[in-house]
Amino acid sequence: MARRLAAILVADIVGYSRLMGRDEGGTIRRLNALRRDITDPAIKAAQGRIVKTMGDGLLVEFPSPLRAVSCAVRVQKVMAEWEANLPEEKRFHLRFGINVGDVIAQPDGDLFGDGVNVAARLEPLAEPGGLCVSRSVHDQVRDKLPFRFEDKGKLELKNIARPIGVFALSADAIHALTMADDEEDDAESTSEANGAVPPPSPPVAGHTPRHRGLVGFVAGVGALGFIGAASWALWPVQAPRAENTLAVQNGLPPRPLPSLSLVVLPFANLSNDPEQEFFADGLTEDLTADLSHLAGSFVIARNTAFTYKGKAADVRQVGRDLGVRYALEGSVRRTGDHVVLNAQLISTDTGANIWSDRFEGERSRLGDLQIEFVARLARSLDVQITQAEGLRVLREKPTNVAASDLAMVGWSIYNRPRTEDNLKEARRIFEQALAIDPSLAQAKLGLARTVASLVVTKWSDNVTSDLEIAEENISSIIAVDPQSALARLVRGDILRTKHELEYSLQEYQLAIERDRNIAVAYATAGLVKIFLGEASEARPLIAMAMRLSPRDPLTNVWKHYMCHSYVHRAEWQEAVTWCNRSVADLPFWLPYVDLAAANAWLGHDKEAKAAVANLLKLMPGYTVQKWAKADWSRNPTFLKEYQLIVEGLRMAGLPEGQTD
Repeated sequence: MARRLAAILVADIVGYSRLMGRDEGGTIRRLNALRRDITDPAIKAAQGRIVKTMGDGLLVEFPSPLRAVSCAVRVQKVMAEWEANLPEEKRFHLRFGINVGDVIAQPDGDLFGDGVNVAARLEPLAEPGGLCVSRSVHDQVRDKLPFRFEDKGKLELKNIARPIGVFALSADAIHALTMADDEEDDAESTSEANGAVPPPSPPVAGHTPRHRGLVGFVAGVGALGFIGAASWALWPVQAPRAENTLAVQNGLPPRPLPSLSLVVLPFANLSNDPEQEFFADGLTEDLTADLSHLAGSFVIARNTAFTYKGKAADVRQVGRDLGVRYALEGSVRRTGDHVVLNAQLISTDTGANIWSDRFEGERSRLGDLQIEFVARLARSLDVQITQAEGLRVLREKPTNVAASDLAMVGWSIYNRPRTEDNLKEARRIFEQALAIDPSLAQAKLGLARTVASLVVTKWSDNVTSDLEIAEENISSIIAVDPQSALARLVRGDILRTKHELEYSLQEYQLAIERDRNIAVAYATAGLVKIFLGEASEARPLIAMAMRLSPRDPLTNVWKHYMCHSYVHRAEWQEAVTWCNRSVADLPFWLPYVDLAAANAWLGHDKEAKAAVANLLKLMPGYTVQKWAKADWSRNPTFLKEYQLIVEGLRMAGLPEGQTD
């Protein structure tokens, strides 16, 4: 048995038993004609799959709620004219119930589970000639189809554990819908171009007007000529493939796509105040971290996801680039202290929406809303949330909303391109937040990480004092939440600056254990492995970082780490390949050190001298002795390997410099 998300449609004929009692043979013949001429062609054209028939009933699976609803409306619309010559009491009237949810697929193709059960309970609530859908379906179609559903509120359904939001489309509302012939023709040509099922041949002479109407209907459905049909351009699209990803383009070997792989695209800010952009960005970043608590998840890192911010991204292309099966996108609207969050999970294979939900509440309850969001998504995907307690701690309810907002602003500034001014501005904002609420975990974490970054980048004005500040704040976070991956990452950075490399590596490993998708922890752990004389063991860690965040602003740095791992093993040609990739992305001085040494050892004098020239452009006055005394690590194996680089720089022609 396998689980999956599916759009489920359940249908039956109102009063079928009564009709069978009056005229069994005639009713069966008419039912067969109904299926042959209307329902089965419509379902096939909408790419539905008839799971089973139950007398007058149907259970159908569709690839998306949009297809299911549009198909049902088309069928109901043509049913209003079907058998028009029969008395009202003898005519067939259909009802539909539609839901999207988790289903269990049996080997024989049958489906079970809540997704089916809810649809079955919705169907009797529909009026004859109408349909009822769940809130999850309504949220996905309301902005794509011009149908005015009636909100029936949350209803208790038999044998369903929780109340379900129900929306109805009446027979009158469906009958009032119009679709001009030219719209259907346009949609028909669009669908053929997109690979949809072609419409049937024109009716032959002798067909009754009723049959001409049916053929016109089937042609419209076959063309998927729904209003808003452009959203159906799904099929002739290349699915995500392991060999086509950006990670492979970055030089890594292809590997199978993880089953639960996703990217959280930056949420849109729908607030009237553009200054609330930080709020949408902060929420996106929080959800990216939170979704890493889904068991078995592979979540693209925040830095890569934000390269799509403000762009009209095609989720199918995003899937191919990043090697993920799902994209989560949404919007957030904040009005005063009220927050409304809308989100949808999209298959990057087909572009179809497979889950959506809406969350709203007060700003002070944002943490609770985020936890509820992740829990609902987890239930939809049938996965477990790991480290749920840590999730609750990190998304604690703030005692002061103003301080919490400042912390989100601070993180927004921290995540800008890494400059001294940006880091110092972020520090100032985090300090303001803590002045208002000294216990705010997100502000403490932000301050610790910012100050540690200032030390690592050598932009700190007082290294000793800043390390004490970072350690004090990070220790208080770990005391409350030892599961915090980001706190462990920051502590690793602090220990690395103190040359406590073994302990630093332990912290990075703890960060990875708590969040398997924290890209920067993998990369930095790889760097520390090099410092510890274990360069070959660094490569899988660095490669994982590049898979998790293939468009990261630090990708060029990580490619240099990979290059450096080969330099320390005297694998000069591989080193040259990776360092060339690094400077091709964005030149900085360190790869030119390794390029100069590696090319010198390979006997490529011209390339070695060119690397030295580029190094001196970026670091005027740099010398062999400055590199020899850089004090990256005191590990004996590292230092022995390091001497090969020193000698390579001499061979390449870098000035020696002062030896004292």
